[in-house]
Amino acid sequence: MTHRPPPLERIPREIAAVTDYEAFARERLDDNAWAYLNGAAADELSARWNREAFERLRLESRVLAEVAGGHTRLELFGQPFAHPVMLAPLAYQRLAHPHGELASAMAASAMAAGMVVSTLASASLEEIAAASEAPLWFQLYVQPDPGANRALIERAEAAGYRALVITVDAPINGVRNREQRAGFHLPAGVEAVNLHGLPTPAPRELAPDASIVFDGLMARAPTWRDIARLREHTRLPVLLKGVMSVADARQAQAIGIDGLIVSNHGGRVLDTLPASLDALPPIAEAVGNAMPLLLDGGIRRGTDVFKALALGARAVLIGRPYAYALAAAGALGVAHVLKLLREELEVAMALTGCATLADIDRSRLA
Repeated sequence: MTHRPPPLERIPREIAAVTDYEAFARERLDDNAWAYLNGAAADELSARWNREAFERLRLESRVLAEVAGGHTRLELFGQPFAHPVMLAPLAYQRLAHPHGELASAMAASAMAAGMVVSTLASASLEEIAAASEAPLWFQLYVQPDPGANRALIERAEAAGYRALVITVDAPINGVRNREQRAGFHLPAGVEAVNLHGLPTPAPRELAPDASIVFDGLMARAPTWRDIARLREHTRLPVLLKGVMSVADARQAQAIGIDGLIVSNHGGRVLDTLPASLDALPPIAEAVGNAMPLLLDGGIRRGTDVFKALALGARAVLIGRPYAYALAAAGALGVAHVLKLLREELEVAMALTGCATLADIDRSRLA
């Protein structure tokens, strides 16, 4: 059996940037967990393009600006946030660290960051809420049984979650070759505990010439009608995660959705989708200021956060960066990643003449 080092108890000087955590995480994860947490769909091009989109953009500095007293505060759906960096919904976090989502919630609380909790969390919604002082949002993978969806939403509301994030871009799993090659499986003790006891429809019997995808997996996939019904069943603000087209953004606006997360799911569902950042500007232009937009995919630096805000996002979510930090150093690592991104954002704001997030716009891009 390969010996793997335990999680770090302090942050070494070698970890000076968010990307430095990746190597430390790899040392601590077996091939099975690494394939899941680090992999993407097919040839993993969209995952790579998420990074390249940020690297293509250039900033324009502004000198001698008066930015004393500046801050990174914002408000979303009536909720105050200290900064615009949130933890994205990440399933099965106990793959990365024994404390899983509880460690992430502790880190988010320490750094006043919002956290979006996955339907497929490996800790219960109630446990995570009890461990958190941070604003929590609940991410819903729409279940085939309507009663299961209502039960999950009601639990989230009762536990104090403040928004509902419905993932709409993953009705079926992507073609994840890296996971296939690794023979990915959930180890003992890691499971989607919040789905325990929920009703599941009986398997469909397919004709011999039927398509497993169209007639099987997609037969129970959610539609716009289902989203509209879910919207009626909650008092929480509702966001759709995974919107990448102007047409879908306008449809969401038409049925009263409160916000959108522009996201290609980290490249994990459909490969060769454009980078999330490239999809953001036309959506921002289409929906205007009435619908807050968030973005995930490719964030590794405070300057990336800045660029996303300049192109129309109100906040960003990070996924892999905090997964690596969680694996490397538990709650300490996740808190450190949030600290690094916030401090780098503040530096970028100061050197581009932006005292507040409201000052960040396209004029700060070269």
